[in-house]
Amino acid sequence: MPDTITRVPLSPEPAKAEPPRRDSSLRGIGLMLLGSVFLSAADVVSKYLTATMPALQIIWLRYAAFAVIMIAMAAPGGFALMRPKRVGMQVLRGVAVTVSSILFVSSLKYLPIADATATSFVSPLFVTALSIPLLGEKVGWRRWTATVVGLIGVLIVVRPGGSDFQAASILPVLSASSWAFALIVTRLMSATESPVTTLAWSAITGCLLLSLVQPLTWQPLTQEALWLGLFIGVSSTIGHWFVILAFRHADASLLAPFSYIQLLWASVFGFFLFAVLPDLFTLVGAVIIAASGLYTAHRERIRARQALGR
Repeated sequence: MPDTITRVPLSPEPAKAEPPRRDSSLRGIGLMLLGSVFLSAADVVSKYLTATMPALQIIWLRYAAFAVIMIAMAAPGGFALMRPKRVGMQVLRGVAVTVSSILFVSSLKYLPIADATATSFVSPLFVTALSIPLLGEKVGWRRWTATVVGLIGVLIVVRPGGSDFQAASILPVLSASSWAFALIVTRLMSATESPVTTLAWSAITGCLLLSLVQPLTWQPLTQEALWLGLFIGVSSTIGHWFVILAFRHADASLLAPFSYIQLLWASVFGFFLFAVLPDLFTLVGAVIIAASGLYTAHRERIRARQALGR
């Protein structure tokens, strides 16, 4: 699910406070693959819980575990890592990531895990669109063409007007747009904020926001739900951390193809847990979405090199 750097082949520049990046392509690819496994596992278990629990409660369990882990990581240093330079931006990102998670998990109650995952891959296309008004970037016809092609892929997966269409198919698209906005915010503060600070504030912001709305849908927790919620929180946190480490060792454009492996894991886990495989429309649409996302990442790399005068 979103908050997941995983589902997005674009990456913010590392903060100045971070140690210098060491280029090791194979290590970066391995970390990306590991991250996608943990994030897919968290998504599949979230879908399993949607049969008996409200989405808001599932996400609250995830963010509660996420927040505890991040606070524990920051505590030894006197919580220095949790002192942001741009508090407002951190809160804004945290809200956007949380909304993205709510929308994605809500869709899992109605959609196959592979369909929801494939549709969510459209987030880099929203980044392209949002980068114009929010970052002042100029987007050429090639990237706009890739965006249109990606949207066609989404339509193939969603199939609006068809007999298999579900209104819930719109939720992963909205989730992807919210996640894309969070990525834009991350870029805006990437020069001053460390990844650990950003993760910690996202976790705490999400936990507090979800705690406020729990009375709306709260139901007693079973022991199974508690343990599975803990698993989701730990698994997603580990997954995000692996992805952050991956971007320290390799370029985003190199890692982009491997982020789409999450669809494979979602399909495999979904088959073993729910005995459901993605149909031909989902696979074709996912390939088109992935191809457009990869081309967008390629153009991003070219644009970055031109800016550096290479």
